[in-house]
Amino acid sequence: MFAKSVLDNGIRIVTHDMPDNRSVSVGIWVENGSRHESASENGISHFIEHLLFKGTGRRTAAQIAEEMDAVGGVINAFTSKENTCYYAKVLDENLPLAIDLLSDIFLHSSFDAEEIERERSVILQEISQAEDTPDDYVHDLFNLDFFRNHPIGWPICGRQETVNAFRRHDIVDFFKSRYRPERVVVAAAGNIRHAVLVEEMATRFGSSNSSVSSPLPSIAGETAPEMGSGVYPHAKALEQVHLCLGMAGIHQTHPKRYVGYVLNTLLGGGMSSRLFQEIREKRGKAYSVYSFSSSYKDVGYFGVYAGTNLESTEEVVELITAELKKLAGGAISDAELQRTLGQLVGSTMLGLESTDSWMSHIARNEIYFGESITTDEICRRIRAVSRDDVIELAGDLFQLDHMTLTLLGDFTDGFQIKNLKTSQ
Repeated sequence: MFAKSVLDNGIRIVTHDMPDNRSVSVGIWVENGSRHESASENGISHFIEHLLFKGTGRRTAAQIAEEMDAVGGVINAFTSKENTCYYAKVLDENLPLAIDLLSDIFLHSSFDAEEIERERSVILQEISQAEDTPDDYVHDLFNLDFFRNHPIGWPICGRQETVNAFRRHDIVDFFKSRYRPERVVVAAAGNIRHAVLVEEMATRFGSSNSSVSSPLPSIAGETAPEMGSGVYPHAKALEQVHLCLGMAGIHQTHPKRYVGYVLNTLLGGGMSSRLFQEIREKRGKAYSVYSFSSSYKDVGYFGVYAGTNLESTEEVVELITAELKKLAGGAISDAELQRTLGQLVGSTMLGLESTDSWMSHIARNEIYFGESITTDEICRRIRAVSRDDVIELAGDLFQLDHMTLTLLGDFTDGFQIKNLKTSQ
């Protein structure tokens, strides 16, 4: 059962009661991510996420970890393009500890200068590690190529020069200006009583000042980005070429979002998908190939990843574009569509079997829709997608002269891909 309350200062509290579960997952979500940073601030949201686990007035970093480990729970966080989340998962009997730990780090982190320096080194290692993982790194490069100079395309971890430049006052000022009550959602799922959580949060967070009288600083990333097109080779000594071919997609609340989920699953969402069958199974040109989509509040993209050898790169790109053309041209059977609908319904329901997945689900629904969306509604909307819906959206999206191709590999200066425009 879903419930929602709003504290006087604007903090939203949403819960999903799952009385048959022994676990509870609680998350504090902030509507702030890497797209809300200026060029000189790139990576500061992620830096803050790390620092909130480095000690408070009551606990050292070690004590935060020890208290959670002592009850077999998990406490962690993540930063995305538009949100940051701090969460804990524990047995229902340990919910008071989870609430106390999360509220302590969120409200009373000390931002100790020595801890900042230690964590700066950790994050620089994280950036280097990402660059040494080419199948992940190519996605970062694709974002930069696709979104041009917009903050939504910048790496969440930041860049070495920005991370090295942050000082304690920069971090504290950013934290105070962005971690505001009206941008906070507390979400919980599991064996929990809504009224109890509201009371606890009102006691701990109710005194946080509402900032209605203090306008949010101007954020360049709040404007919708322009999306680029062209071919962008990035040279790196690798055994394989890693590529992302992408195009404009649909935003989070788009009326055709369920059609988009079906299209993505049909094209490259599993072992029976078109891309996997054609490129890996039939031709053996890639070990890993899949499609992906990312949706934000005002924009989205749809893309394909593949890893192949240099000699097969152009053929793989041609195979991908051929499948896109087939879909846009209507080459979809009813049997294929029904199989895809069943796959998507099943994977969606299986993905919501845990309390932490439900916690994320209701939080994102609150942030983007302002309401809860039931699983019955999700399944109904998926099953309502028709063959004509998929063909129409594929025709709208799959325009070869509006695509971005990012390649990462050991290229020569004369490397080219035919039939796609070269970047300017």
